[in-house]
Amino acid sequence: MVLYEPHTGFSGARSMAASPVVVMRRPERVEVALGELVAAIITRHDRSRAAPARAIIMRMTDRTDLDRLTSRAQALAGTGSRRLLGICGAPGAGKSTLAERLVTALGDRAVLVGMDGFHLSQRELRRLGREQRKGAPDTFDAAGYVDLIRRLRRNGADQPDAETVYAPEFCREIEEPIACAVPVAPEIPLVVTEGNYLLLPDHPWSALRALLHEVWFLAPDESVRIARLVERHRRYGRSDAEAHDRAYGSDQVNAVRIQATADRADLVHRGA
Repeated sequence: MVLYEPHTGFSGARSMAASPVVVMRRPERVEVALGELVAAIITRHDRSRAAPARAIIMRMTDRTDLDRLTSRAQALAGTGSRRLLGICGAPGAGKSTLAERLVTALGDRAVLVGMDGFHLSQRELRRLGREQRKGAPDTFDAAGYVDLIRRLRRNGADQPDAETVYAPEFCREIEEPIACAVPVAPEIPLVVTEGNYLLLPDHPWSALRALLHEVWFLAPDESVRIARLVERHRRYGRSDAEAHDRAYGSDQVNAVRIQATADRADLVHRGA
């Protein structure tokens, strides 16, 4: 496992392993090589600053790593107030899978709200001439998603007059969003949200970084990511040729744009 901290902004890292630690200093980067059972905890502070986040980059290889992520999510849920965790990455990175596993592990202390619930409808995409680019930033109601995240943040149990917030959900079987499908009650301490553009610096997406308490970026090996994506397209009814064209076409254009935002995350996971 290799952890990189390419930017300033965190208070530091603490090793929790008995194995030796080797620290090699390079310009603008600290690389820490640890044993198999290393856990690293980074505390992010001063969210209001415009400087980019410092990120841990971790190679995720086994169940132990998933357990560490679950522990980190549990720590967020245990702060005593509403916390928002974002999971970002290119199409096929495994965002939904990780988010679902975290929410399952935390039970009634967490809920999943996906960015995909803000896809524009197929009818609206056809009207705008964007149907063939579905998944690009301008095929979402980005301002609506940002507004929802704001509401979720200010409606935790520790806030006066907090109320249940209803979020939409995307249904892949019909390729349409469904309104008010996910209730988020005030007593749920952790909201996990996943999507492609949580770290995009363009308006209105750029407002999300300050609203989310942590953002994790998933960066699997490209061959693994694309294979997952092709299989997903096949699973939802596309032919082999259509699945290949979509994965290497518009999806890949979006992926390149998304991968360029990884350095704004709090934690980057590399590997399968």
